[in-house]
Amino acid sequence: MKSLRRSTLRRMRNWGLWGSAASLATSASVLSFRAAQAQTASGAVTRILVGFPPGQATDQVARMVAERLSTVLGSPFIVDNRPGQGGSVVLSQLAKAPADGLTLTLSALAGYSVNPYLYRNVTYDSVRDFAPIVMVADLPLALAVHPSVPANTLGELLTYARAHPEKLAHCSSGSGTLSHLMMEDLKQRAEVKILHVPYQGSPKAIVDLIGGNVQVGLDTVTVLAPHVRSGKLKLLAVGTRARLPAFADTPTIAESGFTGFEAVAWIAMSAPAGTPLALRERINAEVNRALREPEFSQKLLAIGAQPRGGSVDDLAAIFRSEQQRWKALVERTGVKAD
Repeated sequence: MKSLRRSTLRRMRNWGLWGSAASLATSASVLSFRAAQAQTASGAVTRILVGFPPGQATDQVARMVAERLSTVLGSPFIVDNRPGQGGSVVLSQLAKAPADGLTLTLSALAGYSVNPYLYRNVTYDSVRDFAPIVMVADLPLALAVHPSVPANTLGELLTYARAHPEKLAHCSSGSGTLSHLMMEDLKQRAEVKILHVPYQGSPKAIVDLIGGNVQVGLDTVTVLAPHVRSGKLKLLAVGTRARLPAFADTPTIAESGFTGFEAVAWIAMSAPAGTPLALRERINAEVNRALREPEFSQKLLAIGAQPRGGSVDDLAAIFRSEQQRWKALVERTGVKAD
């Protein structure tokens, strides 16, 4: 444990946090570090755990953030993809990781706030087990269909679905994921029957949507946009409160007759509980600085992500506030993940 503490203090010095490290050296957060394999700060690799496959929206954003932090902090940050359980696998692992700043996550709303109500074996608590770092971006969801579907608006799609119950199938990035949950919410509101076909991640789901094996998909704009622009898919509506500038002619689901409907997956960075505040605020400052820069924010916008940012305390408040909202939606839709 002493070697782990020395490693963390050395790491803070390298990041320009020596003053903070000195004051933290005797604090409970440092003294209570879990025993783990000691690593030296020189060349130490920080892993950013991502609970989805390469190519998915969260993964794309994580790689942008990792590249930026590697450059400005002078030590390597790498993305470690560990798909499973709608993003909960990595959060379960994070909750047990040493609080040394070498294991972080960039995870989505569902993993933090929805999955504890979907899976019986999810035992972590986002407020208790994670130390917030920064809200990074929003990932708006949108509704798209295969070109063979005789509908150019959400209203036309629902009319067709009512006339042909269960003839259409919709894909999701997995049972219990936000794409599944929000589509079930929409189907309940619209009183339509469309079959659900879960996949292991968005990339596989979108391949089958493009191929016409499923006809409807509610997924992030990040993964849908290239195929909409190429004409392989038709975009019918977006899940944001206001229309997206990149698709200004596409109405929101809310304005298409479903007031209050919003499907947006925020993604945020966190660390194991007990990770020193000085380390987290250093990363927070660099991510916020990047989000304010036109070049970085434009890269996010280009893949359909909307920059957010904010303080460590802002994210802590979001972790606290989101619990009841999503618990109620899971109960109302009756979605089961296992």
